[in-house]
Amino acid sequence: MSLQTEEDKDPDIELFVKAGSDGESIGNCPFSQRLFMILWLKGVVFNVTTVDLKRKPADLHNLAPGTHPPFLTFQGEVRTDINKIEEYLEDMLAPPKYPKLAAKNRESNTAGNDIFAKFSAYVKNTKPEKNKSLEKSLNKALAKLDEFLLSPLPEVSSSRKYLDGDELTLADCNLLPKLHVVKVVAKKYRNYDIPSEFRGLWRYLGNAYGRDEFTNTCAADVEIELAYKDVAKRLGK
Repeated sequence: MSLQTEEDKDPDIELFVKAGSDGESIGNCPFSQRLFMILWLKGVVFNVTTVDLKRKPADLHNLAPGTHPPFLTFQGEVRTDINKIEEYLEDMLAPPKYPKLAAKNRESNTAGNDIFAKFSAYVKNTKPEKNKSLEKSLNKALAKLDEFLLSPLPEVSSSRKYLDGDELTLADCNLLPKLHVVKVVAKKYRNYDIPSEFRGLWRYLGNAYGRDEFTNTCAADVEIELAYKDVAKRLGK
C-alpha cells in the first residue's frame, strides 16, 4: 500500500467569508460566494470560516489587519485581493489534478457586468419620479444578458446551460451571486420580478439553482434582504 506523497495532498486552504446576522451562518457577500464557488468547483479540500464583522476575533485581525472578508490563506500565506486570488487559484490548482475554470470566450467574462450597478441605482433611489426610468435601465441590462445567453458562441450552442458553455466557469462564479442578489432584493424592496420573457436568463438561473456549488455557497434569502434593509431606500410619497 503506497502512502500519499506530498504531491497527492491538497494544499492547505482556508477561506474566510462574511458571517450572517447570527454570527455563524453565511452572510450576504457576492465576493465571498464567488471564491467559495471557485474552490468547490476546483474539487479541492478546503476549510471555510465565517467572520462576524461585529465581533472580529483578535487572531483574525492579526492575520489580515484592516481586511474585510473574503480573503484566504493558501499554505499559510494570506491573500486578500479577490481578482488576484482568482488568478492565483487558477494557476495553483491546475490540470491534470484540478479543472481549469477560465472561460474560453472572452465575452463570457463581461456578459452582464453592468447589471449590478443598474440594480444598485434602482434600489437606492428615493424619488418616485425616477423609479420608472431606473427600472427600465435595469431591464435593458438584463435584456442584454438574456440576448447573450440565447446567442451561440464559437463552438458553443445557444442552448448552453451557463455563460460559456455547459460547465460553470469563473465568469459564472462572478455573475451568478450578483444576479441572485438582484433577484431577491428587487423583489423584496421594489416588488420587481425579472421579466418572464427573458427565457435565456431564466434558463441560466434555473440551471444554477440545480447546482450544489451555487445553492450551498449562497446566503439565505433573508440574510440578503437584511443586508439591504438600510440600503434599499423607500420611495418617497
